[in-house]
Amino acid sequence: MEVIADIVIVGAGVAGLATSPGLHRMGLQSLVLESSESLRTTGFSFFTWTNAWKALDLGIGDSLRQQHIQLQGGEHEVRCVRRKLLLETLVRELPPGTIRFGSKVVSIEEAGNLKIVHLADGSILKAKKQTLVSQILAKFKGD
Repeated sequence: MEVIADIVIVGAGVAGLATSPGLHRMGLQSLVLESSESLRTTGFSFFTWTNAWKALDLGIGDSLRQQHIQLQGGEHEVRCVRRKLLLETLVRELPPGTIRFGSKVVSIEEAGNLKIVHLADGSILKAKKQTLVSQILAKFKGD
């Protein structure tokens, strides 16, 4: 076994891929485990509202705005975003090797201050146990 990352994220969908770049920008190493052999970009699109754009502005908002028209103006920014484009843009924000494809998680257990992640292929990964919320707050407060 080896320590792979401070944080392991299970799933390279929108949530997992949106979380990982933010963690990396804060100096927290993460590893994204995806059960499929490649990025799953099926699906069409979804609406994003003002708060979603505020979150996207932490890294990829401007890039996505250039490729999606605004559907509503005024105080609310509403756009229909193509899922494939969003996922591919998020992947480009990650350091090489952050996503591990073909990694189906079968169980996660705690062992002291570590998380032990068991994969379907028999691999076992160690991840440092993190209290994510307190680490993020400490970064913002300058602790």
